[in-house]
Amino acid sequence: MADSSHPVVLFDGTCNLCNASVEFVLRRDRAARFRFAALQSNAAAELLAAAGWRGPRPDSVAVVEGGRVLWKSSAALAIARGLRWPWPALAVFALVPRPLRDLVYDFVARRRLCWFGRRETCMVPTKELRGRFLDAAKAPAAGHQ
Repeated sequence: MADSSHPVVLFDGTCNLCNASVEFVLRRDRAARFRFAALQSNAAAELLAAAGWRGPRPDSVAVVEGGRVLWKSSAALAIARGLRWPWPALAVFALVPRPLRDLVYDFVARRRLCWFGRRETCMVPTKELRGRFLDAAKAPAAGHQ
């Protein structure tokens, strides 16, 4: 399980946009603050259960931090706040009411697979990044986490 001092980004491991977003975060998270897990992984299910998540598993992005789950636009803003400048400036969008932010988020999320495509397997992190991905040590060589 993840060290509770690190927020964990849960992402759709087969979505090209989600995987590109993880790569974006990895390049801008020089402090290695974030950990990652594919939503399809056992680690994601365990983290969500431990945080008391009720309902269906999120299908695009969530952040588990401090025993709570942020998802949709709130997760995206939490990730932006944890990156190097200028990305924390996006926190100004927290002033927009969450239902309105989530409306925009849902618009993109519903179309992401059509616009960006899907992978057959989850992302396999490089040897150097493997420690930042939960379940990575257990992932088979074919790429499923």
